[in-house]
Amino acid sequence: MAPRKRKFVTEVKAASRALDDGLPTENCLEKKKVSVVSSKYFTGKKEDSSRLESGFYNQPCISLAKALLGKIFVRRLADGTELRGRVVETEAYLGGEDKASHSFGGKQTERNVAMFMVPGTLYVYQIYGIYFCMNISSQGEGAAVLLRALEPEQGQDRMRELRDLRRKENGKALKEHELCNGPSKLCQALDINKRFDKRDLASDPDAWMEHGPEAVSDTTVSSARIGVNYGEEWAKKPLRFYIQGNKCVSVVDKVAEAKMNAGS
Repeated sequence: MAPRKRKFVTEVKAASRALDDGLPTENCLEKKKVSVVSSKYFTGKKEDSSRLESGFYNQPCISLAKALLGKIFVRRLADGTELRGRVVETEAYLGGEDKASHSFGGKQTERNVAMFMVPGTLYVYQIYGIYFCMNISSQGEGAAVLLRALEPEQGQDRMRELRDLRRKENGKALKEHELCNGPSKLCQALDINKRFDKRDLASDPDAWMEHGPEAVSDTTVSSARIGVNYGEEWAKKPLRFYIQGNKCVSVVDKVAEAKMNAGS
């Protein structure tokens, strides 16, 4: 038997006798350095295959606005609670010549710089000094998609609590479809504020998008965007997209739906 192996066997026997006698074993075995070898196959980290990767967002603004419909927005709170909502309404802001866009004419400011960052970057801005709106950057200089409405899928009670923090006391209880049926409402329900600005949805630990269930029956309606009259002729462009018949859509455009149904 080799000397090193004989020594180790002797130490093990000594430790065994110590255990039998109820004695401490600290001095029976020499402390040895152990090198841990990591393996890419056993990392201990579970890969999230449902999370949308950066490549998904790298598409033209209008295409992304449509592709986001049916996807799941996930918000993980500080206590680990996950809130989920299915995207049912979006608006495309193309930048450049789009007069309704914050980046019209290539205008880049400290406020809207996220619109010029890599596709999948969150652009969160404040309106009226108290409310927030959440956008996702796409392909195109200064282009981004506004999330207008979600259908709550998980964590509705917590969403309701977060909404109530910003509502009058003793107000009428919110119905489930009222929790996220507007761009600022969904930000309140998910506790999204300015600190989420410039975050990357492909890697952020607190907010991301996931694949949604296949919904082949969904019909997408295209209509004018909401509240952009300042955009002149661009105010009437059909750059808002929503799932027809979904109760969580913020505003139903019956004229656009009638035209669409007549043409089908």
